[in-house]
Amino acid sequence: MVVLEPGTSLPEGTSVKVEPDPVPAPEDDPLWHIPDLAVDTGIPDLAANIDHYLYGHPKVTDGQ
Repeated sequence: MVVLEPGTSLPEGTSVKVEPDPVPAPEDDPLWHIPDLAVDTGIPDLAANIDHYLYGHPKVTDGQ
């Protein structure tokens, strides 16, 4: 679908050229910068026990 700016009118049969918007560089995407927000928490089992640290669930061990 092509949407024209409000108030734009083209005579019937007018030739038009449709070009997509340029693709933004990945560095312009805020998600690209998430690793910059990482900090060392000093909690060695954070990945395995995230529910414990966030919600107070019992800790799990590596064997589970």
